[in-house]
Amino acid sequence: MSDYFGKEVPKLGFGLMRLPKKGLHTDMEQVKHMVDLFMEAGFTYFDTAYVYLGSEAAIKKALVDRYPRESFTLATKLNAMMMAPTEKAAKKQFYTSLERTGAGYFDYYLLHAMMEGGYKKYDKFHLWDFVGEQKAKGLVKHMGFSFHAGLQLLNRLLKEHPEVDFVQLQINYADWENPSVTARANYEVARKHGKSIVVMEPVKGGNLADLPAAVKRLFDEYHPDMSYASWAIRFVASLDGIITVLSGMSNTQQMEDNLSYMKKFQPLNEAEQKIIQEAQRILGNSSTIPCTACHYCTEGCPKKIPIPEIFSAMNKQLGNGQMAEAVSDYRKATSLAGKASECINCRQCERICPQHLGITDYLKQCAGAMET
Repeated sequence: MSDYFGKEVPKLGFGLMRLPKKGLHTDMEQVKHMVDLFMEAGFTYFDTAYVYLGSEAAIKKALVDRYPRESFTLATKLNAMMMAPTEKAAKKQFYTSLERTGAGYFDYYLLHAMMEGGYKKYDKFHLWDFVGEQKAKGLVKHMGFSFHAGLQLLNRLLKEHPEVDFVQLQINYADWENPSVTARANYEVARKHGKSIVVMEPVKGGNLADLPAAVKRLFDEYHPDMSYASWAIRFVASLDGIITVLSGMSNTQQMEDNLSYMKKFQPLNEAEQKIIQEAQRILGNSSTIPCTACHYCTEGCPKKIPIPEIFSAMNKQLGNGQMAEAVSDYRKATSLAGKASECINCRQCERICPQHLGITDYLKQCAGAMET
């Protein structure tokens, strides 16, 4: 564990973006059990957001109503790009989040998903000053922002807003040198400005838990009992200046796996670092679609195309040559939704994608491969 802002924060954070479902609704009994396991293991950091459907209300029932307020730390976010047509609507998100969570205050409050083409809205709506005002009132303990762009914008924002306490960055070993994500460069810029870091997408939306066969063999030969996700999370937790590493756990099994190696966290040793470097080399030649399944792209899709699920299906063919499985998964994903071929090229998905993917081109590829 590391000491930040005068308080110890364990290195594992519970990301509440992908909570378990029971039919169409959140499986509250399983969420409560996962929260209990997490707290019993000594972890305290919970991460939600205004735009995570049902998440803030769920954490009220599973955590806030059941544990003393001082026993946990809660983070949530204000999103001016997706959900705020006016300054008044943007600022209202803060008060709505307070009401939904019942938390009384937020330990960490973030301006959500800074990226090219959208960050100016936060200036236009005076949201930096607004969050600063909430901090002065004691309703926010630590102010930060989450980020999905390149080092030039990150450097600019940190220069213009030295008041922020921390920054939340997408970092994983697969994207460490990815030119469209610039994970290493962004990490180094944040540290240069003296900012501590919360890590998101350490397992790249689950992609690093389901790897190409060559990478699986690499990890299995070293330690067959270590989960593939454990390699990803320990990689980022081993970096300097990390407050916590968010894992978007969606079932009890994932929680138990993460706790098994993070309760007594050990940084990667030299041999493990070399294995990660080899995995990076192999993944650099991968043709899979680097989607993290954040689902931002699906919110405004006029054709209701389940883009992340389609890409996940396609990756079975691209990553492992499993064409039959890919087609089967594609048919399930699109049975009650739009098909890849129904894309009308409006590109709203590309404007909001944190990974800056050429989604429309990928959809054409998927349609050609899996619509028979």
